[in-house]
Amino acid sequence: MARSASSVRAKKVKEEKTAKNDYSAAQIQVLEGLEPVRKRPGMYIGSTDVIGLHEALREIIDNSVDEALAGFAKNVWIVLNDDGSATVADDGRGIPVDIVKNYGKSGLEIVMTKLHAGGKFGGSAYKISGGLHGVGASVVNALSEWLFAEVTREGKIYTQEYSRGKVTTDLKTVKESRLSHDFVHGRGSGTLISFLPDKQIFQETNFGFETIKKAIRERAFLVPSLYFHLIDKRKGQEKETNFYFEGGISSLISKINENKNILHDVIYIEKQQGEVNVSVALQYNDAYSENVESYVNVINTVNGGTHLTGFRMALTRAINDYGKKIGSFKEDEEGITGDDTREGLTAVVYIKMPQDKIQFEGQTKGKLGNAEIQPVVQSIVKEGLSTYFEENPSDGRKILEKVYLAAKARLAAKAAKEAILRKGALEGSTLPGKLADCQEKDPSISELYLVEGDSAGGSAKQGRDRKFQAILPLKGKILNTERARLDKIIEHEEVKNLIIALGMGIGETIKFEKLRYHRIIIMTDADVDGEHIETLILTFFFRHLPEVIRQGYLYIAQPPLYKLQSGKDMQYAYSDDERDTIVKSMTSANSRNIINLQRYKGLGEMNPEQLWDTTMNPANRILKQVGIEDAEEADAIFTMLMGDEVPPRKHFIQSNAKQANLDI
Repeated sequence: MARSASSVRAKKVKEEKTAKNDYSAAQIQVLEGLEPVRKRPGMYIGSTDVIGLHEALREIIDNSVDEALAGFAKNVWIVLNDDGSATVADDGRGIPVDIVKNYGKSGLEIVMTKLHAGGKFGGSAYKISGGLHGVGASVVNALSEWLFAEVTREGKIYTQEYSRGKVTTDLKTVKESRLSHDFVHGRGSGTLISFLPDKQIFQETNFGFETIKKAIRERAFLVPSLYFHLIDKRKGQEKETNFYFEGGISSLISKINENKNILHDVIYIEKQQGEVNVSVALQYNDAYSENVESYVNVINTVNGGTHLTGFRMALTRAINDYGKKIGSFKEDEEGITGDDTREGLTAVVYIKMPQDKIQFEGQTKGKLGNAEIQPVVQSIVKEGLSTYFEENPSDGRKILEKVYLAAKARLAAKAAKEAILRKGALEGSTLPGKLADCQEKDPSISELYLVEGDSAGGSAKQGRDRKFQAILPLKGKILNTERARLDKIIEHEEVKNLIIALGMGIGETIKFEKLRYHRIIIMTDADVDGEHIETLILTFFFRHLPEVIRQGYLYIAQPPLYKLQSGKDMQYAYSDDERDTIVKSMTSANSRNIINLQRYKGLGEMNPEQLWDTTMNPANRILKQVGIEDAEEADAIFTMLMGDEVPPRKHFIQSNAKQANLDI
């Protein structure tokens, strides 16, 4: 992968040289006790569901990653054991085991049992780190039925055990590790933690291999040359996967864009300014959506922050300046806007800075708040891009052409939108004629059903509760918005009606607070065509109104597949398994009666009362809430299924053909 001359970086600061190997108990500082953790675990790991469970494991993993960031660990092992516990090990320096002054306890015991105790609050043990600012190990210990720590330092192996945050054995030395894992032997130094999540705390204690795999793959991209080993030893689930990337975030860009038509090689910019290291990788493809990720010290800042703002300002400025310099834009011509530069952009913005200088907004660390970071990133990226355009004019012109077309489309969309506004207000009071609106005006209790076809729409309109349920029939298959710019999308009648009904606008003028319904329910037939229409609607929301999904406002209705009747006993089945169970129940209860089985091919086959009882009545219905657990994976799936490239889609179909459940 080509790296531009602009990526000639300032001499890279090597943390392993500046952070001398003087990590000792003297650097362990205690701020407060551990008692609150078990009482309010959500304050420390976010929740006690499956998300919180994996957050606990990530905290232990990130302690090992911090050793790599400090320049000492080269390997991190994660093992899912058959007894439900997890083991994380590294070949770093090992947690200090000498005695901490004023406490009379080892550094290991202090780190594992005291909140806000560790080497990340001062000194040079960790200049850069992620995790819960040093509370990770003690929090996980407090929330574990048992935890076993093993430290290898200076040729000796030290062990200590804990239960629900309390010490159960003294610190002692042993001749060899009690664990039989191959990687344990031969490490000259390092830390190993095994823990069993406490069922008294966690609602779910079963670790997900794929969830952990995604987390460590992300970290492998961010920490080049760190080897991750994920091993599942659970019975019947045995498998192993390994990650190692020398290309860093450039490799991540290539991964995200692997099924897209790229316009140029990855542009990589890296520079150290004071204590801040800025790394940026970006690449344009010929699609219309933006995919930008941002990180601070391996923490995914999902809500962006000052580093992302600085990047976007620099990108817009650099492209505008270059366009004017080579004569693509006239001085008096309206320039490229930030929205234009985001079309087809894939980028990663990665900041490394001293842990004690980071200011996050909110406890979830979703947004970086350091005001001084914005001008740093803006300056470095602007300089890097300007140099790249000068030295790679062909790529520069391709990017200019891409954003110029986006600008033309934006102006065309604006004109189309204004024309629609003149005819009947895209966000105004004139609702589409097909919409049967509800009486309720409070969005929080209002529902909008997007129904396939006029026939089903008619049944839904008659069967609904008019007080809070609105119905919008969609005729046929709507436009595939993965392959269309905004100007074409607004001109499509069915999509335009949907936009007007939602009331929040589209494109650069979206006003989320004007959304008229907080439950938007896709209701299509349970057949191939219905699933295709459902996918087209999902594509529209994911690409153009993703906040609706992020807020949890998008749902998929689950109409029944079968109606079973034996005498006066009538029941509905929503799956083949449920059908078989009902048949057995009816057979045993009414052995003389014949069971009549009706397979619903479409919503239109149900009368209004049946549609209400099975699919629309909040007391009986089954809804699937649409969420985005993995934005990168979702982007890849929509690109592959709905994009222009045929080979990836063909390969997917051929690979999964045997799993398809076709109703022929």
